[in-house]
Amino acid sequence: MPRDNMASVIQRVARQARITFRSPAGPAFGENLHRLQQLLDEVRAEDLHLAPRGPSAAAASGGPPWAGVVPPVSYMHICETESFSMGVFLLRSGACIPLHDHPGMNGMLKVLYGTLRIACMDTLPAGASAAPPLPAAGSGPCLRALFRSRQHYTPASPPCLLSPHTDNLHQIDAVDGPAAFLDILAPPYDPQHGRDCHYYRLLEGPPAGAEPPALPREVWLVETPQAADFWCGGEPYPGPRVCL
Repeated sequence: MPRDNMASVIQRVARQARITFRSPAGPAFGENLHRLQQLLDEVRAEDLHLAPRGPSAAAASGGPPWAGVVPPVSYMHICETESFSMGVFLLRSGACIPLHDHPGMNGMLKVLYGTLRIACMDTLPAGASAAPPLPAAGSGPCLRALFRSRQHYTPASPPCLLSPHTDNLHQIDAVDGPAAFLDILAPPYDPQHGRDCHYYRLLEGPPAGAEPPALPREVWLVETPQAADFWCGGEPYPGPRVCL
């Protein structure tokens, strides 16, 4: 059953997001961001009238059951201002939001149901340190990055945070079933103001051994078009209305 304060939880999150990202360079930004993180950590799927849907695992044939039928990822828009946007992403079992960036943006992600594996990376300025050898890929211009972490997130996990300079690139995979997360981006994507989404592919050399390389480590990325098997559909938001 939804909690009695279901309408106020997401409303309070939106109001705090407006306060926090109205002055991201102000002296109170850190304190406001911490308060927003605390509020976001309180949100549960039932507060937004959401419940897991679809099959709990990939089809027995080895491919996702939604392939070619419905979008692997859907988005529910909640609200948007000039300083931030907020909505819910729903991932089918086996779905992946490919590695992408958030130019000049802050972000917060809170899992509502299911399990996500999130890989986070930072872009590195030229000449920051000794770069690893570039794999022979012939894929065009490459970008150096610091592969910082790869972690699993559940509804019991604190929000995953990104800033303009830290964990700004990430890949999100649904693990062992469908998953959903509440997403805040500040400011919103806006190609006219240099905030367009770019996709990347990790370039790796031959594996050094059976164990995956330790993190963090420097890597090479190559910018790619949006993957043909990834697209995002839209769905109506069923939760409490947010007024700003």
